[in-house]
This record gives sequence, structure tokens and C-alpha cells, in this order.
Amino acid sequence: MNRLLSRLKRFFVSRYHAFGYAFRGWWYVVRTQKNAWIHSVATALVLLLAAWLRLPARDWAVLLLAIALVWTAEFINTALEAVVDLASPGRNPLAARGKDVGAAAVLIAALISVITGLLILGPPLWARLFPSP
Repeated sequence: MNRLLSRLKRFFVSRYHAFGYAFRGWWYVVRTQKNAWIHSVATALVLLLAAWLRLPARDWAVLLLAIALVWTAEFINTALEAVVDLASPGRNPLAARGKDVGAAAVLIAALISVITGLLILGPPLWARLFPSP
């Protein structure tokens, strides 16, 4: 029994530390990446607008997935940039290419999220702002 309790304790302590590392990474991205501030403002505006429009759960799910896609791309891009800088501190065309491709992934995610947001938020927003007589 003591062995089982010891294993459970180690498991939960390691999960606690893993969450700490994840939040430290999250804070690093928000603190150091200018685009993360744009994503933060866009996220807040979309969530507030969705709440104001009282969107159904399915629309919320799609919006949350789009938001998560952009944030995930930004986090992976930031990690990629850090690893590239570590591996290639000087100027290198391959390092630049890797960073450019990472940035392109964020751009694609952001553009698709904007289109998704317009498709979901546009019609109810239009109906709210310009009601039919």
C-alpha cells in the first residue's frame, strides 16, 4: 500500500511541475512575443462578441478551436525560433528559412481563424446591428 501511495504522490507531484513548466512557457510567449498581444486582444474581442451574440454551443466550439489553432501555432513558432537561435546563433539561410516557415504557419492559422470568425460571427452580428423590419 505504501508503495502505491508513493507512486501516486510522485505522479501528482510530477504533473504539478509539468503544469508549472507549461505556464512558465505561456507567460514567456505572452511577455516576449509582440504578436501574442495581438492574439490576446483578438481572443478577448471574439469571446466578448460571441457572448454578446449568445452564440450556440457548436459555434462556441468552432471559435474556441480556431483560437486554439492560432495560439498553438504561435507557441510552436516561438519554440522553433528559440531552438533555431540555439542551434544557429549566427546568420544562416537555413535558419532564416525555418523561422520564415514557422511564421507562415502562424499566418495561415490566423487567416483561417479570421475567415472562421467572420463566417460564424458575421451573420448574427449583422442581424443584431441591422434588424429586419
